[in-house]
Amino acid sequence: MRVLARVKAALLNQTGHLFQWSPVCLAVGIGLYFSLRFEPGWQIHAGLLVWVALMLGLGRKAQPGWASLAVAGALIAAGFILAGVRAHTVAEPVLSWRYYGPIEGRVVTLDRSASDALRVTLDRVRLGDVPMDRRPQRVRLSLHGEDVPLVPGQRIMTTGHLSPPQGPVEPGGFDFRRHAWFQRLGAVGYTRVPVMTVAPPEERGLRVTSWRMAISQHVRTILPGEIGGFAAAVTTGDRSGMGQGTLKMLRASNLAHLLAISGLHMGLLTGFVFLMCRIGLSLIPLLALRLPVRKLAAVCALVAAVIYLLLSGGNVATERAFVMVSVMLGAILIDRRAISLRAVAVAALIVLILRPESLLSPGFQMSFAATTALVAVFGALREYGPLPGPKWLKPVAGLLMSSAIAGLATAPIGAAHFNTMSHYGLLANLLSVPVMGAIVVPAAVVAALLAPFGLETLALNVMGLGLHWILGVAEWVSGLSGAQGYVASPPHYVLPLFALGSLWLALWQGRAKWVGVAPVLAAFLLWGQGQRPEVLVADTGGLVGVMTDQGRALSKEKGSGFVASVWLENDGDGVDQIKAASRWPGEASLVQRFVWQGKELIHITGKRAARGFDECSENQIIISSVAVDLIGDCGIFGPKRLSETGSLSFLNGKITTSKQAIGNRLWSPGAAANHRFKRDQ
Repeated sequence: MRVLARVKAALLNQTGHLFQWSPVCLAVGIGLYFSLRFEPGWQIHAGLLVWVALMLGLGRKAQPGWASLAVAGALIAAGFILAGVRAHTVAEPVLSWRYYGPIEGRVVTLDRSASDALRVTLDRVRLGDVPMDRRPQRVRLSLHGEDVPLVPGQRIMTTGHLSPPQGPVEPGGFDFRRHAWFQRLGAVGYTRVPVMTVAPPEERGLRVTSWRMAISQHVRTILPGEIGGFAAAVTTGDRSGMGQGTLKMLRASNLAHLLAISGLHMGLLTGFVFLMCRIGLSLIPLLALRLPVRKLAAVCALVAAVIYLLLSGGNVATERAFVMVSVMLGAILIDRRAISLRAVAVAALIVLILRPESLLSPGFQMSFAATTALVAVFGALREYGPLPGPKWLKPVAGLLMSSAIAGLATAPIGAAHFNTMSHYGLLANLLSVPVMGAIVVPAAVVAALLAPFGLETLALNVMGLGLHWILGVAEWVSGLSGAQGYVASPPHYVLPLFALGSLWLALWQGRAKWVGVAPVLAAFLLWGQGQRPEVLVADTGGLVGVMTDQGRALSKEKGSGFVASVWLENDGDGVDQIKAASRWPGEASLVQRFVWQGKELIHITGKRAARGFDECSENQIIISSVAVDLIGDCGIFGPKRLSETGSLSFLNGKITTSKQAIGNRLWSPGAAANHRFKRDQ
């Protein structure tokens, strides 16, 4: 009873601060849905709806303190339901076989692939004689033929290869198939033949996109080269003009976030508009004495945010930033504090309700981690009064603190997802972010205001000077010795544990908040003790990676390049595929042999090598990129079996398949649960 009394007292002490936990509870439910290895049917969702009603009813009758626990239980269940409903709502046909033939569709978006090829996403797709009920709603093609000028709304035709979205390249890794499911992307592929225009661009439904691409092209005409591509990226979200070399340079210097139209850009834009409107209206005494200048400036900033959202293409990161800015500007309109943990919680709730799957994205995790940390730390410092020191030094101190706090909050998340850490990222951001806020964004706003009069060139040139400085900083920092470090991927439970501890530190009131240090330290300890697979096998059987004392050794130096790069990144290994292949014991051959847990693993590549095998023994495991017919009791992983199991990992005597790690979900290939929930409705 004494323990219960203490728990109740602790909850009562949080009165006025419990709302901030609402998105956390919702996120727990969403995370539980995605962690399942089976697809919950409508019975489970119905049961959870009843649970939500019971918890809310109990919360109304329970004593203060206990009521908050009932609401938390309802929110967790609601998050689970939201994720399930969203997953079934976006259900569309997914290609279940490899397709080669005519591909026709309407251009929706343009970007560039990792190989720097122009990549196009098509909707209203036609695939030869494939019936409509099996035809994906959207497909994405990399164009490896001649570059042709494409615009959104244009209907094109080509001949190419398509395949289902790929699953994880290793069990427990990033599941692109799940990511594609929520984008309604039913097939991906490439073409090496020219693209033909079937119909001219149509503006219906894509008018804003057409305007975006026209603005992007105009910006790149005035500012050619990588600077123009950078300018187009920060104004319209079009990255098709950015080369892979520049992107790698920005990532190595921790400046890649300046490309994504997210919280920083939206905050700088609306902050500049708000400040200019407020100053401008305050300079007119007739208006300043009669009108709520602060609220009018907030309305102007909100209008600017809406326009920027439309021009940027409305991707998930921009939508998230828009929601956060709208909540803060809305707080000004109702005379509430604009920057507070409550405002951050409202923004997170809206994003999670609209797109529950965004919880799994690095963008959501990093942006809300940075925002929550900044608001919590500066809110705590506010209680101790202003920063000491002369006035002229305070902006510099504030910038240093902001960059350090945001960097510390997001570094573990970025390292877990991208396996890299920029050792001089703080320096690069200190030299670049002020230029982005003081030159690039204001120049972009001025250019937009002058564009109707044809006078935007001068402002764009000023913007180009700022971007030239940022690219120069990125080139210098990325070229420093040891600029980029590599870390291995953590076990799947590390990030949730780290988030729980960090949120407890930021949101809990009182000395008990320091309990959150324990989960954070435990997360880092478990991360350091995590084991990488001893052997990895690609789902095609074409590549095998074996862990050695020097790092992972790859079975070949060419082919399956994407799989090889992801394996090495997840290992925290900065070498390329050729270097990793040189680690393989013995000479390169079409038949590779090695020993694992007392068994001989034999990797066979190609039909010629397969013809030399006709039998095998019990202590052998055969991995082959082509079909083999062997006599014996060995384990055989050929193309057919690997297509069912997905990629493989060998660790501590156990073989794990991607199929086992994912389970039978909506986005699983051939899952029996596909569309079941929708049909039962």
